Amino acid sequence: MNSFPTYALRRASSWRWPLLLVAGASLAACSGESSKGQQQRTAEVGYIVAQTSSVPLAATLSGRTVAFETSEVRPQVTGVIKRRFFTEGSTVKAGQPLFEIDPSLYRAAVNQAQANLASARATADAASVKADRYRPLADMEAIAKQDYTDALAESRTAKAAIAQNAAALDTAKINLRFTTVPAPISGKIGRQLFTVGALVSATQTDPLAIIQRMDPIYVDMQQSAAELTSLRRRLAEGGVTPGSTEVHLMLDGGTRYPLSGTVQFSEVTVDQTTGTVTLRARFPNPDGLLLPGMFVTAMFDQASDPNAFLVPQNSVQRDFDGSAFVMLVGADNKAQRRKVTADRTYNEFAVITGGLRKGDKVIVQGLNGLRQGAPIKPVPSATSQKVEPRKEGQEAGAEMGQSGHKRG
Repeated sequence: MNSFPTYALRRASSWRWPLLLVAGASLAACSGESSKGQQQRTAEVGYIVAQTSSVPLAATLSGRTVAFETSEVRPQVTGVIKRRFFTEGSTVKAGQPLFEIDPSLYRAAVNQAQANLASARATADAASVKADRYRPLADMEAIAKQDYTDALAESRTAKAAIAQNAAALDTAKINLRFTTVPAPISGKIGRQLFTVGALVSATQTDPLAIIQRMDPIYVDMQQSAAELTSLRRRLAEGGVTPGSTEVHLMLDGGTRYPLSGTVQFSEVTVDQTTGTVTLRARFPNPDGLLLPGMFVTAMFDQASDPNAFLVPQNSVQRDFDGSAFVMLVGADNKAQRRKVTADRTYNEFAVITGGLRKGDKVIVQGLNGLRQGAPIKPVPSATSQKVEPRKEGQEAGAEMGQSGHKRG
C-alpha cells in the first residue's frame, strides 16, 4: 500500500526541477534587461544659456540722521530776560522774535549817543565858521598864518567827531535791537534753556534754545575706506560703471521709509579711529518722520557690473570648503562641473562674476544626484518646467512592471 505514494512523489519531483530552472532563467533575463535599462537611461535636465547682464553693486550701510540746519539761539547783549514769545516744540520762522532782554539800559545808551552826535555837529559848525573867517585875514597877513592853520585843524577834528558819534549811535541802536532775540533760521525749536528773569550775556557758553530744520534732512553713512577705494579703482579701470545716486532707507524695526533720497557727496578724509569714510545723502521729510539722531540703514546702487551673469540661486551649489560650482551641459551631452565666483545675490538670482562664459548652458533643473560626466538629455528650461526626474522607487516599480508584462 505504501509503494504507490512513494513512486508518485518521486515522479512529481522529477517534473518540478525543470520547471524551477525555467522560472529562474526567466527571472534572470528580466533582471538583466532591467539593469541594462537603468544603465542606458539618461536624466532629463533643464538649462539656461548664460548671458551677461548689467547687475547693480548694491551697498547697504548704517547711517544716522542729521538736521539739515541747526542754529543755537544766543544772546548778543547782556541783560535779564523779560519775555518769551514762542511755544516750546513749535515751528518758528526766521526773524520771528523769541526772547526779549530788558532794553532800558540800551535805550538810554541810544539817547546818549544821539545827544553826543548833536553836540559834535554844533562844535563842527562853529569850527568851520571860524576857519572860514581866518582864511582871508591870513591871506592879508592880518593874523598869523598859524592861527588859520589851527582853526582849520579844529574844524576838521570837529567833523571827525561827528563821524565818531554817529558810529556810536549806530552801535547803541544795534545793541537796542539785540534786546529782541530773533530766530536765525526756520525750523523746530526745542525747550528753552533759560527762563524769564535769568541773567544772560553775550559770552555765555549755553544757548537760550536750539532750532533744527528737518525738511529736508541729511543721512550720514559710514563706508569702509578699503571698499570705497576698491570701487573707485574698478570705476577707473572700466570694470564697473557708475550707479544711481538714489538711496532708500530702512528704519528700526524693518520699516521702509517711503521717500527716496540722493547721495550728495563723500568726505575727503578717513576717520582714523574707524577707518571709514562718511557719505551724506539728502532726504525729503515733509511729515517729520525722520528725527535728528535716528539710526537707519541706507541702501543704494553704487555701481553696475556689466559683465556679470544672473542664474537661479538653486543652480549654484557649494563644496565642503564653501566654494561655489555649477553644472553645465558639456560635450556629448554629459554633465560638466565648473567652479564659479558667486559672492552675492540680486533678487532671486545668484550673481556670478567669474568662471562662466557667454553661451555656456547652465543646468538649473534636474540637479538632484547629477554627477560629473553623467549622460543627460538637455532641454531649455522654458520647456522643462514640467520635467521632474523620477524617484528611485518609482523607477524600480516601473521597470518591474515592464518585466512583469514581459513575463505575462
